[in-house]
Amino acid sequence: MTFLLSAIFLVLCAAAIGFAVWPLLRGGSQRGRYLLSGALAAVVFGVGVGIYMMLGTPQLALRSLTGPSDTDVRGLLAVLATRVRQNPSDPRGWILLGRGYLGLNDPSDAAAAFKQALAVAPPSVRPTLLSAYGEALTEADQGNVSPEAEAAFAQALKGNPGDPAARFYLGQVYAMRGDRARALDMWNGLLADTPPNSRLHNFLVDRIAALTSQTGGAPDISAMVESLAARLKANPDDAQGWLRLIRAYSVMGDKSKAQAALADARAAMKGDGAALKALGAEARSDGL
Repeated sequence: MTFLLSAIFLVLCAAAIGFAVWPLLRGGSQRGRYLLSGALAAVVFGVGVGIYMMLGTPQLALRSLTGPSDTDVRGLLAVLATRVRQNPSDPRGWILLGRGYLGLNDPSDAAAAFKQALAVAPPSVRPTLLSAYGEALTEADQGNVSPEAEAAFAQALKGNPGDPAARFYLGQVYAMRGDRARALDMWNGLLADTPPNSRLHNFLVDRIAALTSQTGGAPDISAMVESLAARLKANPDDAQGWLRLIRAYSVMGDKSKAQAALADARAAMKGDGAALKALGAEARSDGL
């Protein structure tokens, strides 16, 4: 691209210089003066264009001629936005547009696109689309579940009772309203369906424990320990986390899990002398 721009710049300069010299060779006639004026304009134009191409952003002009590249996400979304407006009855275009806006961290425009999709979507895709619409509205409102988002999640749950986003955010709504029993029922059900090594699982365990303690009940220690184990499996470079896990298993009287956690911790911390020393001290203290 740099070579091409340099070549264009040189061609423009050469043309401008040639055009400027030609009137001088032809003499001082009236026609020559007109040509001289044009030549000066050409010089200014040629130098200006050349400087712009060398220092400016000519790729914008080139892109307008060639269209967006495969890596120009905003350009591709602009093209898609034009196409869906030309064919607004196709929900697939609106859905792709909404997902694209989410990828660009623009939940407001994503919500608008999903809303357009809902107006023309067939019943089979409405539950998933309603959930996506509710999530986009919630993200656009800094995590606050608005009445419109709540209604979208409730409708999504009617069509798909297992929808994770709807269950999570409706649980959040119930918790905020003080309906802790309903929130716990929603979140505990979702926790049972969530893989233990996922971020959502860990987040749910923390939320459930906090909500349980607010109701005067005892947090589910076993679930919290398993959540810690899952976190360490995903991020094993946490020496303090391993110490807490080994200690927790020991306090619970589960020596086999404590010993397994100790072995995993030593393997994960094998290059950290201080961590290995701390693990040895913990093992002696817990009788491992």
